[in-house]
Amino acid sequence: MYERLRIIAALFFYCTGITRLALWFKERSDPRLLILNYHNAGGNLASQLRYLKRHYRIMHLEEALTELYSQEPVREHEHRRLPLVLTFDDGYQDNYTEGFRLAQRYRIPVTIFVIPGYITSGQYFWWLASAQLVQQLPDKDISFENKTYQLPTQRLALSEMIDKRIRHTTSVAEREALLVDIQLQLGVKLPVREADIAGQAVDPLLPLTWAQIREMEATGWISFGAHTVNHPILSYLSDPAEVLYEVQASRAMLEEQLGHPVRSFAYPIGKFQHIGKQGLLAVQTAGYRWAVTTIEDINASQADPLWLARMPGNIDVHWIVMAAELVGLLGVVSRVRKKYARFFKK
Repeated sequence: MYERLRIIAALFFYCTGITRLALWFKERSDPRLLILNYHNAGGNLASQLRYLKRHYRIMHLEEALTELYSQEPVREHEHRRLPLVLTFDDGYQDNYTEGFRLAQRYRIPVTIFVIPGYITSGQYFWWLASAQLVQQLPDKDISFENKTYQLPTQRLALSEMIDKRIRHTTSVAEREALLVDIQLQLGVKLPVREADIAGQAVDPLLPLTWAQIREMEATGWISFGAHTVNHPILSYLSDPAEVLYEVQASRAMLEEQLGHPVRSFAYPIGKFQHIGKQGLLAVQTAGYRWAVTTIEDINASQADPLWLARMPGNIDVHWIVMAAELVGLLGVVSRVRKKYARFFKK
């Protein structure tokens, strides 16, 4: 019911011209930059990209940030359209099979923040591991961590317990050892990407390969930034030296593979509690020019270049809802939902 209300409201705003008017006001404010944060491709991405290309000035990340901080006047032929950057975190296979295809089709630049350790190993991403493992289990009672879970009714509870254990490890070595142990306890295994996947059907949630990354970058439509070596939650790591390694080495590995400087970084998970002071210090020490968070806001020219905000990109929502969200028109719907929450339970 809530999603239906959002679509109805967004349709009203769009058809009455309110969405366009709100965007017009944003275009005429002080210099701003909107950065969208996607993860997977597919879903409604194609229709969203068509809308964004019509109404925003989509730019490469580094080009857009250089313009934002230079404060030079926008060229007249751009009609003051609001600049927008598309970013994808982690580097999933569907970024290549779907995202890359759409970027070329619509001639839209995209930046992907990738994790060299996963690209090289082909391992399943740790934050997807619990759901993937539990999904493979038969419908029967399962014992884990001295507690019995009745499947299928407690499948979600078991998945959440496993994820919590993995998420709060204090080193990458501890996390990887725990993942091995969990697979042995449950008797199931995580998928692994083969080194050469040409001509094979591949799980869209597995990581990209270096060959795919070089192919995408060669077109000029896709650029890449660093996202740590192994995607730990930086503030949870107990050793500051490991934090610095994850941040610094990811840049070095990317530069070695791509053959040019890498200046941008995306914090894993990306909120302050996941980054911490040691995460920010590591990014400063590593010499990045720009770093993006998942704090939801639009960037003004006074924004800290190592603390840039991004709005969420959601391939599951209709483009007309996304259009209203990006100009801040659906906040009233959220407030109505909170006030009358009991009516939205079904």
